[in-house]
Amino acid sequence: MPLQDIKSRIAAFFQRPFFSSQRTLFWLWLFLPIAAALTKITKHNNNFLIFRGVFWHTLQQTSLYAEYPAEYGDTNHYGPVFSLIIAPFAALPEWFGLLCWLIALTLFLYIAIRKLPVRDGIQIAILWFCAHELLTALFMAQYNIAIAAGIVLTYICIQKEQDFWAAFFIILGTFVKLYGIVGLAFFFFSKHKGKLILSLVVWAALMFVAPMVISSPEYIISQYGEWYQSLTSKNGDNLFASHQNISLLGMVRKISGCATYSDLWLIIPGLALFALPYLRWKQFKHPAFQQTILASVLMFTVLFSTGSESSSYIIAFVGIALWYWAAPWKRTSWDIALMIFAFILTSLSPSDLFPAALRRAWVQPYALKALPVVLIWFKLTWEACKKDYANA
Repeated sequence: MPLQDIKSRIAAFFQRPFFSSQRTLFWLWLFLPIAAALTKITKHNNNFLIFRGVFWHTLQQTSLYAEYPAEYGDTNHYGPVFSLIIAPFAALPEWFGLLCWLIALTLFLYIAIRKLPVRDGIQIAILWFCAHELLTALFMAQYNIAIAAGIVLTYICIQKEQDFWAAFFIILGTFVKLYGIVGLAFFFFSKHKGKLILSLVVWAALMFVAPMVISSPEYIISQYGEWYQSLTSKNGDNLFASHQNISLLGMVRKISGCATYSDLWLIIPGLALFALPYLRWKQFKHPAFQQTILASVLMFTVLFSTGSESSSYIIAFVGIALWYWAAPWKRTSWDIALMIFAFILTSLSPSDLFPAALRRAWVQPYALKALPVVLIWFKLTWEACKKDYANA
């Protein structure tokens, strides 16, 4: 059968109403957190137990960053304000709280994607493409889903001139897990920069004192100090951990086997590459260019963090999808190949659909889950420096 006929049949298959229905995607995304919660119905989810502990330990005014082996494994690395976010879910019975938590995370990201200023068809394509990666994050009950949503909503608020709420998402994300700070990348798209700066200051003050409502000022101030120490220690622990530092930084370090160099040798050139498209200020007016920068932010956040783990890739995957479908030109066969490569190696590699032997021998030891995202981010950066993003 000629290649063109195969392409036509594949295209016709995916154009069926089932695949293009908003209702189908909504119920699919609602089913995924329920399915993930059902897998934990007879056992504990360690991450969720840590999250619950943030609330109860804040109430009890005990250390948020100490070890509590009788309650859960590992330690907390989220900021004190997270105690207020998790509070409604921590107050519920454990399994029901987990279910509600997973549904809330999923709906948060679903709403963020549905609010993107792109065609419905693009929104639907993004939801389909990210569904499996979402499930990976849901199994871990990870807040990374909310981080992705917060970054997307920061851009949307900037684009809609709602700078006060853009500042809210930036500061919330920063005070919970630091990642929200990347929302400042959209500062140059703002038409009300003074209002945005003032709003950042206001929200920072509010977020700083908010956890004091359920504890005390002295306690919360001390916990910010412990949080800094926790993050510093965690960064060192992540460098060669098999399930951490799944990033560009980790891939280079694990493949080279070198432990003596500073990650700044990669981070500084990475920041320079990230900043290059901002020199094309005449492209700022084009929505496709702005959305490409959003895609770059989502990928950069994961690729240049030692804290990136498998479940972090829901952040990068939203960026990959947006990079592909937001471009105002026809994608090439190489672009399609990159998308397929990303779906197979990045999204499927942690699952039972991927050969376990390859995962254990190559993907996990060398952080190869990051490889397709690295290649796509480099291509995105080249396009953002060269292409014209005026709508075709």
